[in-house]
Amino acid sequence: MGRNLRIVHCFRSPVGGIFRHVRDLAQAQSAEGHLVGIICDSSTGGDYEDRLFEQIADTLALGAHRTPMQRHVGPGDVTAAYRTYSLIKQLQPDILHGHGAKGGVYSRLFGSLLRVSRSRVARLYSPHGGSLHYDANTMTGKLIFAAERVMDRFTDHLFFVSGYEERVFREKIGPPRAPSSLVYNGLGEAEFIPVTPESGAAHFLYIGMMRDLKGPDIFIDALARSEKSTGRELTAVMVGDGDDLPAYREQVTRLGLGGRVTFRPPMPARQAFALARAIVVPSRAEAMPYIVLEALAAGLPMIATSVGGIPEIFPAGSPALARPDASEIAARMENLVADPPAWQALMPTTDALKGKFGVDVMARAIEREYFRVLES
Repeated sequence: MGRNLRIVHCFRSPVGGIFRHVRDLAQAQSAEGHLVGIICDSSTGGDYEDRLFEQIADTLALGAHRTPMQRHVGPGDVTAAYRTYSLIKQLQPDILHGHGAKGGVYSRLFGSLLRVSRSRVARLYSPHGGSLHYDANTMTGKLIFAAERVMDRFTDHLFFVSGYEERVFREKIGPPRAPSSLVYNGLGEAEFIPVTPESGAAHFLYIGMMRDLKGPDIFIDALARSEKSTGRELTAVMVGDGDDLPAYREQVTRLGLGGRVTFRPPMPARQAFALARAIVVPSRAEAMPYIVLEALAAGLPMIATSVGGIPEIFPAGSPALARPDASEIAARMENLVADPPAWQALMPTTDALKGKFGVDVMARAIEREYFRVLES
C-alpha cells in the first residue's frame, strides 16, 4: 500500500484479549514489511506469557520492551510514564498505537510530545473495553471519562472492536472528535481447524482470567444448579489464573463440586478446548472477547452471556446467549447436555465467522487507516 512503517503498540498488561490482539496485529504487520515493536508492563504475566513473547520475537523488528506500569493511577505513574516515553522516543515510531486505557493515554500523550519536537507521529487508540467498563455515576467513572474527553483531542483515529464498544463510548464519553472505525478482532486460518475433545473430556470448560468481571463464580453456581436440576453429575475444567482464584476454589468446595471441577493453569486456548465437550463464557462485561471467536472457530458448542460485543458474533436472538445469571446459564447447560448436536446447530457457520472475523480482514482495515492518518 505504501512505505514500510515503524509501528509501536503500547498497552499495559500482556495477558488476555488485548495481548492476543496485539500479537496477531504485530505478526500481520510484520509480514507486510513493517517494523513493529511492543511496549508493555513487566510486572504482570508469567511463564505462559513469556513463552508467547518468545513465539513472536522474530516478528518484532523494534523489539518487545517491558517496564513496570501500574493498573491504577498513583505516584508510581510519574516514573513509569517517564520510562515509557523514553522507550517510545528511542524507537522513533511513525505509528503509536495505544491499546486499553493506560496504553491509550501513553500513546496519545507521548505522541503529542514527540510532535512538539517536530516528529510526525500518528496517534491511534483502541479502547478494548478498558475505561468503558466504569460506571458513569461514580466519581472514579466521572474522572476517567473526563480524562478520555480531554485525550480525544489528541487522537488521530479511534478503533472500536465492536459496535457495542462504540455505542458505550458515545454514551459515556460523547461522540468522538477523531475519525473512528469498527474493526472486529480476527482469527488466523489455522484456528478454524476443529478441535476434537480428548478421551474423558469434561462436560464444560471455563477459560479466562480468574476475576469476578469474567464470571467464574457464575459458572460454578450454574454448574451446581444444573446438577441439582438434572440429577446427574456434571464435570468441568476451569483454566486460568488471577487474584480471585482461591475464592473460586473455596466456592467449588462449599458447593460440593470438588471431585468434579478441575482447576488448571493458563495454557493455549486450543489445548484447553480439548479438555471439554462444550464451553461457557459467563462474563459480566466484555468488548469483543477472543475466546468466543476462538472456541466457535474450533467447533465447540457454546453458552455465552449477552454482554458487550458477544451478540454481534451470533445470529440475532440466538438461544445460546443468556444474561450473566446463574439460573439462566444453568438452564442452557441442561439443554446442551440433553442434546449436544441440536445445540451445535445454533452456532455461527465457519464461512460466516471467516468473512467477518478473519485476521487478514482486521489487519488490512487497520493498515488502511494508518496510511490515511499519515497522509492527512
